[in-house]
Amino acid sequence: MNMQSMRSAGQVLVNLKNLLPNLEALYTDIHAHPELSMQETRTASLAADRLRAAGYEVTTGVGKTGVVGLLRNGAGPTVMLRADMDALPVEEMTGLPYASKVKTTDRDGKTVPVMHACGHDMHVTWLAGASTLLAQTRQAWSGTLMAVFQPAEETAEGARAMIDDGLFTRFPKPDVVLGQHVMVGAAGDIGGRSGTITSAADSLQIRLFGRGAHGSMPQASIDPVVMAAATVMRLQTIVSRELSPNEAAVVTVGALQAGTKENVIPDEAVIKLNVRSYDAGVRKRVLAAIERIVNAESAASGAPKPPEITVLDSYPLGVNDAGASQHVADAFRQHFPADRVRQTGPTSASEDFGSFGAEWHIPSVFWFVGGTDPDVYVKAKAAGEVNKIPSNHSPFFAPVMHPTLETGVETMVVGALAWLARPAEAAS
Repeated sequence: MNMQSMRSAGQVLVNLKNLLPNLEALYTDIHAHPELSMQETRTASLAADRLRAAGYEVTTGVGKTGVVGLLRNGAGPTVMLRADMDALPVEEMTGLPYASKVKTTDRDGKTVPVMHACGHDMHVTWLAGASTLLAQTRQAWSGTLMAVFQPAEETAEGARAMIDDGLFTRFPKPDVVLGQHVMVGAAGDIGGRSGTITSAADSLQIRLFGRGAHGSMPQASIDPVVMAAATVMRLQTIVSRELSPNEAAVVTVGALQAGTKENVIPDEAVIKLNVRSYDAGVRKRVLAAIERIVNAESAASGAPKPPEITVLDSYPLGVNDAGASQHVADAFRQHFPADRVRQTGPTSASEDFGSFGAEWHIPSVFWFVGGTDPDVYVKAKAAGEVNKIPSNHSPFFAPVMHPTLETGVETMVVGALAWLARPAEAAS
């Protein structure tokens, strides 16, 4: 970030203080009215209204509920800023005055509570704020800004839905894609890195088939409960015995469902598991090992037919472009105090953000913004108890409003201006 870019950031952000009450109201409104994946109609409407009011060309319904706003401001690069909109089927326990009390019907027809337990309400507010400020100060930069509000990140559908709905053909190709996420960490701190930033994730459902019988007559059965238990135990050996200590992966069985009564041996069992990995080769080997083990345990039990393995969702590996990451990091370090910009390791969380850059063949950069009360975080870190702070997807997850809100707006503006800042001779 050169001196001209720094001056541009100062010009754009001078209005942030006056905009904050409006953004606070937007954030609490979205938090109190969360919507599940692919149901984000109200949130999308709020985002679209903000963009229209700021002078953007707005397209709604991209990938069902996605919103794309374009602000063309002369010659120069095109920068895409992305925020995800969906919430989770979690009952909120934060006790906040604007806590969600929403219940809705999910895609399976079940009534579920809904909460913004992953901070996507903050993400939407950040992008709304950055888009507004940049639109108010067009004299400070040149190029095209593309604001993308994406649905269904939590189900790994949203990025793909927008791409399949013509995102790459209906809109200008960006020179860079930028995104960010609120996480546990001191509010106001920013963390990022070059290379792998978020893990790949694969969720699988496995149906194991047996033969039911009376609980007193196990010899008449092929017991899927025992089959499932043996499978779960064997799956633990993939990471511990098939990967090098220098390689990283997580294999978690999150659900094992079988039977309805203690004296009835059921005829099938269902296992649901999740895999996280940081390397394409490791990912391939782990998934192959799961398939091998599941089929082998089924055969060893004499199952009447092979198991069914169904992919529930799949997230790509998130990889930050080296050059673009350095460009963003330099801009952050020149704008923020040095101790607020940190290099972080890859997170085991996963994101579909990487699909935009990887499939559009353009650089992308993703970073994290802390959302924990700084005093709480410092004390927890000193006591070795950071893991006790409610994290993303917890019913108690609640980023502090300030300085989380203004920091995320600043990072989006500064990141965008690292490309969009008007050259000195054009700004004079």
